[in-house]
Amino acid sequence: MRGKKPSAKAYEERRIIMSKQKIAVLFGGVSSEHEVSLVSAYHILQNIPNDKYDVICIGITKKGHWLYYPGEYEDIKTGQWENNPDCCTAILSPDALHKGFIIMGNDEAYLRKVDAVFPVLHGMNGEDGSIQGLCQLSGLPCVGCDMTSSADCMDKSVTHRLLEYAGIKTAPFVALCRLSLEDMEKSTELVEEKLGYPVYIKPACAGSSVGVSRAENAEELKEGLKIAFAHGNKAVVEKEIKGKEVECAVLGNIGNLLASIPGQITPAEGFYDYDAKYKNGTSVLDIPAKISPEQTEKLREIAKKAYKACGCGGMARVDFFVNDEEIILNEINTIPGFTPISMYPKLIENMGISYSELIDRLIQLAME
Repeated sequence: MRGKKPSAKAYEERRIIMSKQKIAVLFGGVSSEHEVSLVSAYHILQNIPNDKYDVICIGITKKGHWLYYPGEYEDIKTGQWENNPDCCTAILSPDALHKGFIIMGNDEAYLRKVDAVFPVLHGMNGEDGSIQGLCQLSGLPCVGCDMTSSADCMDKSVTHRLLEYAGIKTAPFVALCRLSLEDMEKSTELVEEKLGYPVYIKPACAGSSVGVSRAENAEELKEGLKIAFAHGNKAVVEKEIKGKEVECAVLGNIGNLLASIPGQITPAEGFYDYDAKYKNGTSVLDIPAKISPEQTEKLREIAKKAYKACGCGGMARVDFFVNDEEIILNEINTIPGFTPISMYPKLIENMGISYSELIDRLIQLAME
């Protein structure tokens, strides 16, 4: 006996679902920036155009467990998503013919195909080329920079050298490896000889100002190096640059780039650290930045030049120090924050591109 014939409405709904592009949004991650990722992912999921995209949520716990998450977006932001009983193991298949995730249910495993991956993973194991390389192996378009440019921009010592080669001015720096801890006096003397004080000590491969400290003397430098090396095997010590903290959003692939009018950050106190970026929201963000028209145009051109020099694609936020004498490039962030107080979406919105349109453009750029 034949079943009831589906209605015209049911046919149309099925047609719409089939025509949507399937996007996997990755969030969480084994990183000191896990919580930032959750907030960024929540806002991206809230604003992704539902009429164009069918979204599959893949969360990565702090222990590195990949889970398919079918629950409410609100629980992602709060970190409660992991407790959802419907979560199950998800594996991104490295087989390029699969083009999707193997979902391990209670009694069965099935393939969930996707058209692209949107990694909302800040810091180590997400912004450093790891995920991008896995997507490349899997034959899936990945939103943002590719494996090589992600790795190059994540490692501040490599970024410094690429930018120097391109003729772009950066802060004087010293790169150190973990072995430096075994001869702290020698490392301190090297920094004092090359840079003097004050300096900033940064983990070479961390973002969101995690593990960053400022030193005005040898004791503070030694303590700062211990903090930096708690976040990785390499550290970068940079000479302090006095100037306004100015950021420029770049959107597009090589050959068709948009560089935003720059914005300026005035930290409530000290420097623009992790708490100022993502927690208290007390820092002042000015768009446009309080710099001259000539500096504005020069900075936008340098941002695009740096983006090209590092082989970036899709998006990046390029950070600078600007004073009366010079424009110094600080760093390039390939997966900038997407929280309500993050500069990148605010700069793009100032160009007349809404949050939802930005997400749409990023996905389409990945598929070019």
